Amino acid sequence: MQRGELTGVVIISLPPPGDPAKGKTLTAFTISDNADHLTPPPPPQASSSSADPLTAAVRRSILHPRTKRSIAVVVGLSLLLFSIWAFLFTEVPVELLRGQEEDGPPRRSSILLPLYSKSGSQDVSAGGNFSPLIAEVKLAKVSVTNSSAVIPIRGNLLPQGQYYTSMFVGNPPRPYFLDVDTGSDLTWIQCDAPCVSCTKGPHPWYKPTKSKIVQPVDSLCQEIQHSRNYLSCDSCQQCDYEIEYADHSSSMGVLARDEMQLMMSNGDRAQVDFVFGCAYDQQGQFLNSPAKTDGILGLSSAKVSFTSQLADQGVINNVVGHCISGGANGGGYMFFGDDFVPRWGMTWVPIQNGHMNLYRTQVQRVIYGSKQIDMGQNGGNAYVTVFDSGSTYSFFPHEIYSSLINSIDLSHSLIPDNSDPLLPLCWRDISARSIGSVKQFFEPLSLHFQKKWRILPIALNIQPDDYLIINKKGNICLGILNGSEVHDGSTIILGDISLRGKMIVYDNVRQKVGWTRSDCTNPQKPRDFPFLF
Repeated sequence: MQRGELTGVVIISLPPPGDPAKGKTLTAFTISDNADHLTPPPPPQASSSSADPLTAAVRRSILHPRTKRSIAVVVGLSLLLFSIWAFLFTEVPVELLRGQEEDGPPRRSSILLPLYSKSGSQDVSAGGNFSPLIAEVKLAKVSVTNSSAVIPIRGNLLPQGQYYTSMFVGNPPRPYFLDVDTGSDLTWIQCDAPCVSCTKGPHPWYKPTKSKIVQPVDSLCQEIQHSRNYLSCDSCQQCDYEIEYADHSSSMGVLARDEMQLMMSNGDRAQVDFVFGCAYDQQGQFLNSPAKTDGILGLSSAKVSFTSQLADQGVINNVVGHCISGGANGGGYMFFGDDFVPRWGMTWVPIQNGHMNLYRTQVQRVIYGSKQIDMGQNGGNAYVTVFDSGSTYSFFPHEIYSSLINSIDLSHSLIPDNSDPLLPLCWRDISARSIGSVKQFFEPLSLHFQKKWRILPIALNIQPDDYLIINKKGNICLGILNGSEVHDGSTIILGDISLRGKMIVYDNVRQKVGWTRSDCTNPQKPRDFPFLF
């Protein structure tokens, strides 16, 4: 046979004489037209003695080297482009596969809860709570489909509002409406222990038994008393607490432990032991009557928070998220655990550690439209920024607030109206029927966070719909207030008005907070890849 006629070689290795069960081994080589050497195929595969030689032969390489190189170039460029895209537009790429991490936190089911909005007159508070106000809302029914709990919500955020959800405590379980507050550590429920100063809520006060009172030696008691510099009391028979909020409202009581019923996303009902405040003495805005909530749901990163307690008992991973609808009809949902956290499209920033257990980040720049807002005396330094669902409005430090007002173009047809005692910057227009009819006079607001190994800026974009509000008189008002009037004025507080239309996720496992745009109407468990349907 001449050299030019040789196109390939097949080598057949027979099994050892003493062990025919090992079968034959076939090895195939192809010879290209412009090469003087053999092109090795993938490692040889062992076959049984009854294997069809034709089946093994089709495994040999039949591609021309140029074709191979072209394919390799295409694959390489695709991987390079994908890597660049992942680096620029997503967080750490390895998180795309975090569901399959062997050394990561164990996968657990999640809990999905409804949120309701409250309407009515209210006072303003940063990092604390507003007067509990709500129109009557019936409990939503829970439907479980394909191991996911889908719970509808009702209510309306605007013109004023704050969100609450329903929790079931005790045996038999009884419902309580609790304000959702990522700025509070302790969950508390109005309590007949007996009650010293309470207000009539939507449900009867919680009535503890002696066995439900938490003792001072309990680790959660020591945690909350240590954080508030309480003196230890060896002779005490109960764990006392007292919380004061930024608007000078307060709650006092004792810690109690009782059962809580939870519907998991896989359809199971979980029964957990839950430590909360049995609140028998409320002051300030909590005494507004009639109250339409029964207490506060504390969702900070503290060990005594509701989320941390569930995580410590192995019920969920220590992740909590909420999604407040930006539409006129309001609504939203919240979840515990990471089943509903999107794998793609989230923007993440690290959480700064602090003694307040708040979800703190840092903002370097504030931009209104195309104009950078003057940061005042801070100069190039960043402002501490807190995500706080316990605030209805957002609060800016005085320098940023003043600069923002000066940047708003007041040459439009809207007429200033300062008659609202709570919202000082308002405009009236008899033709204005909604925010949508006047938002063209305002620019988007963008908060730029500190960059870390990122080429593109990390920004939270707040559209005019998400910082304007309609007050009782029908005027259009700025829902961002001067923070120096309600707290120390050095912190940016992002309240519900600026968190609408977004899923906000607080990941206490990886110490970060993230967000993505959402209509907040249909919670879904995410797919691993956006192009797989």
